[in-house]
Amino acid sequence: MIQPVAVIGAGPFGLSTAAHLKARGIPVRVFGDPMVSWRDHMPAGMLLKSTPVASNIDAPQQGHNLVDYCDDAGIRRLVTDEDLVPIETFIAYGEWFRTKLVPELEQVRVVSVDRHQGGGFELKLDSGELFTARAVVVATGLSGFAHVPAELAAAVPDGPDPTSPVSHSSQEHDLTRHAGKELIVVGAGQSALETAALAAEAGARVRVVARGRGKVAFGSPPWKQPKLRPESPFGRAWSLWALSYYPHPYRHLPAEIRHYLVRRVLGPLGAWWLRERFEGKVQVSEVDRIVRVDAADGSPTLTVRTLAGRTQSLSADHVIAATGYRVDLAAMDFLGHELRTRLAVSRGAPKLGAGYVSSVPGLYFTGLPAASSYGPLMRFVCGSEFASPRLARHLAAAHG
Repeated sequence: MIQPVAVIGAGPFGLSTAAHLKARGIPVRVFGDPMVSWRDHMPAGMLLKSTPVASNIDAPQQGHNLVDYCDDAGIRRLVTDEDLVPIETFIAYGEWFRTKLVPELEQVRVVSVDRHQGGGFELKLDSGELFTARAVVVATGLSGFAHVPAELAAAVPDGPDPTSPVSHSSQEHDLTRHAGKELIVVGAGQSALETAALAAEAGARVRVVARGRGKVAFGSPPWKQPKLRPESPFGRAWSLWALSYYPHPYRHLPAEIRHYLVRRVLGPLGAWWLRERFEGKVQVSEVDRIVRVDAADGSPTLTVRTLAGRTQSLSADHVIAATGYRVDLAAMDFLGHELRTRLAVSRGAPKLGAGYVSSVPGLYFTGLPAASSYGPLMRFVCGSEFASPRLARHLAAAHG
């Protein structure tokens, strides 16, 4: 009997990869809670920063793009760069994609992955089942990668805790719980600025604390994009065009450059459409750095060093660290100790070769964990168009 390929994760990259593997006739078992990061760890009412064309989950055949879902669901087509994609619509699109192309998804959790003595990998599920796979694709999205600066980390609980004075933005699905309260949001990227705007609209009094002068900024609307530069899913710029359509050589760049570009390209920057909802509704404090947070009495006080070099205390009822995500192999605790020790890493992320394969033959990574090897494109859904067919082709050749 031919061993299947295991795909761990049921977000956009996991579903896309599974669809491409199936199209090649490769037996696949897919595990995970569909679209869970989008459904449970993003704020209700959020709008995607990406345009509709950049929000397609790649499929091996036509008829499964976002606009196809809109037609099938009988809702208004989302087509132009000025059409905004509500998160609820995107989640429903992901579920629709899953029912069309990956209906056999198993909504169970993979507890462990280890090398199998006879070759391939042994997986244990939370149902108690043990089985062997010839290859494993890790597509677990943002899970476990929430990043909180050291100055705030001690006050952030591991899981949702409504009584905690500090949280990460991934723990803030329902911002209406802050209505009528003083709220501080730390960060300057889209997550921070949209979280702040949504909380203000829900009735909170919100202050954004951003590190660095001029950090709170917004992109240009589509009609103000430069006309003489090539188009990309993220705007008109030669650098964005190259990173979007030619990420092949990215993994050959020096590590310092690769990690810098992953952090800096396309962020921190608010979407053009968010400016009107933000300015005049949210206070902004641009500071040199955050010193610490104290929450001895249950209400947090943020101590910062101002741009003028003075120490200032900012009090609130709650602090949200909208400080993004950082890949750390240690957070993938389902990978066995031997596997993790054998994996070549770069700043906590797996180093990937051609076809998204890691230094352990048969073990692949896609989505955010692949960004340090293949560039910022892997942080976005549209990265599945590049990643999924190449990963499936490499896996088929190596393990078909």
